[in-house]
Amino acid sequence: MKKDFGVQNWLFPMPTYMIGTYNEDDSVDVMMMAWGGVCAEDMVALNLEADHKTVANLRARKAFTLAIPGADTLEASDFLGIVSGNKMPDKFARSGLHAVKSTRVDAPIIEEYPVTLECVVESFEEEPYGLRILGRIVNLLADGKVLDEQGRVDMGKVNAFSFDQARHGYYATGALIGQAWKSGAGFLKD
Repeated sequence: MKKDFGVQNWLFPMPTYMIGTYNEDDSVDVMMMAWGGVCAEDMVALNLEADHKTVANLRARKAFTLAIPGADTLEASDFLGIVSGNKMPDKFARSGLHAVKSTRVDAPIIEEYPVTLECVVESFEEEPYGLRILGRIVNLLADGKVLDEQGRVDMGKVNAFSFDQARHGYYATGALIGQAWKSGAGFLKD
């Protein structure tokens, strides 16, 4: 028997992505985001509240990085999601993480995050539910430690974690349990 919970946004897993931008003084700002993701082959969508410091930075710089944090950065990444850059301007410095400037977009690359998309802002869309920011992916960077023998990203090596909205928990991801477009092919047989 299933229990009725009414309207809830408890889809699982929810991603944990880190948005990297620069503040007006060129200091680094990073925030954790769970509401958004890939929306086209070369596009990502960020669903954010308009009053975030990150949104002001996106409006000013028109660029950002979107990184997948590994479990080894869980505490620092969670901290960057807890604290507002509007209230704690030095939050990135407190995190203990390190950044370098992207050579492709006006945004920081966080060295500890193993996979990073470099993006430019395409549009800001005010919607009844909030602000959606669309970004065009211009490059993907991956640390050598997460590459397989053929030089492709091995998501199992990323050691990513996802967010559970219902219980406010983080869960490890990464175990390969099947192959897309192959695991279900047996149902095609007559």
